[in-house]
Amino acid sequence: MNPIYADLVASLNPKQQSYVNLQLPDPYNGEYLLSVFHLVPEGKLNILQAAAETAAESSTGTNFKVNTETPFSKTMNALVYKLDLEQNLVWIAYPWRLFDRGGNIQNILTYIVGNILGIKEIKALKLLDVWFPSSMLEQYDGPSYTLDDMRKYLGVYDRPILGTIVKPKMGLTSAEYAEVCYDFWAGGGDFVKNDEPQANQDFCPYDKMVKHVKEAMDKAVKETGRNKVHSFNVSAADFDTMIERCEMIVNAGFEPGSYAFLIDGITAGWMAVQTLRRRYPGVFIHFHRAAHGAFTRPENPIGFSVLVLSKFARLAGVSGIHTGTAGVGKMKGTPEEDVVAAHGILYMRSKGHFFEQTWTKIPENDKDAMHLVSEDSAHHVILEEDSWRGVKKCCPIVSGGLNPIRLKPFIDVMGNVDFITTMGSGVHAHPGGTKDGAKALVQACDAYLNKMDIAEYAREHSELAQAIDHFTKAQKDAM
Repeated sequence: MNPIYADLVASLNPKQQSYVNLQLPDPYNGEYLLSVFHLVPEGKLNILQAAAETAAESSTGTNFKVNTETPFSKTMNALVYKLDLEQNLVWIAYPWRLFDRGGNIQNILTYIVGNILGIKEIKALKLLDVWFPSSMLEQYDGPSYTLDDMRKYLGVYDRPILGTIVKPKMGLTSAEYAEVCYDFWAGGGDFVKNDEPQANQDFCPYDKMVKHVKEAMDKAVKETGRNKVHSFNVSAADFDTMIERCEMIVNAGFEPGSYAFLIDGITAGWMAVQTLRRRYPGVFIHFHRAAHGAFTRPENPIGFSVLVLSKFARLAGVSGIHTGTAGVGKMKGTPEEDVVAAHGILYMRSKGHFFEQTWTKIPENDKDAMHLVSEDSAHHVILEEDSWRGVKKCCPIVSGGLNPIRLKPFIDVMGNVDFITTMGSGVHAHPGGTKDGAKALVQACDAYLNKMDIAEYAREHSELAQAIDHFTKAQKDAM
């Protein structure tokens, strides 16, 4: 053993020793959820002592050794199994049998980013990446209704799904809200979503909003000949109200596939997220991540990364989650963070910050598993007839400061078109209004598909020309 590591191990007290094994034979043997934390100790503890305290507090232990532990309970101890002293990184292996066998995401997070984030022995503790063994994936739901299902319903296969967030985010009446939806759909858009605070406000009663959106959708579908989708925020104060809103939508006459259920996953909680997945497996479950920045922003030393949040959303069964604009839009984020997260939930095999995750439930070296990965890499639809073999994809949803002139730059950074973009002011700030904003977005996408510069394409498309002029000036003014 490296002499530095030997000195660190020698510094451990008996309790801490039981949460450290720097020679763990095979962390990838299927018994463990693996994790990587950035950790900076506080006070007198060295990094290994602080890591041991972290492993204890986030699994079986507390601040002192107790007399009630048993030989079996010790097998449930989380284990620090690797260190990077230069970057203050620690690897911890959690026996996944610790976790509620009901496929309970909140239970896992209560362990690994729960109480532990508040202990005084640490100055910085951020969960950067996690790895799930196939033996664990079997216990969790994974997505049911996916991006592929939405593509099939919309008849859209070779481009992003083009969406909007109704703006202003609050203050429109039910009829005014539906009018904005209609204008976007009539202009050629695919997908409209409630903004994350939308609920049952007195000026926009929920039942009337649902009714009018249905009428607006019917009119737009009849006029355009294309299916449309609306994502309704069903987040509520209690379980019964959430389900009541879901049932209101289900019974409003919408065609299956034409609606999604949006849940403010962090503020509403993982129980609400998983309830929707289990109650409504045939509905696109849309995870809005409001409040995630408190945990994920790079300058925050405490919390978890966008990748970790996104991986747990896929494990929970979310159909799509917001993953950021990779620095192209207005939200904080970089390609290293946002694109890695998007790819981490989209593909059957993807490289995270530290782990390569394969979302197969069968052995990675099984010929059928390898075929799934190959088909997925070739952008073929997988897991339609063999869902037991893996966890289905989760769709990146991209919003926050995008507009038609930023569509291609984001696609270039993303590296694919497998996402839903939901532009708010990028559509509604168009000089010609929402319908022309939608047309400009469609035209920008057409320019991309035709491999044409948008300025050249705009010569014969006035809505796109207006958008380019308006947003170019707006971006200069904002600088």
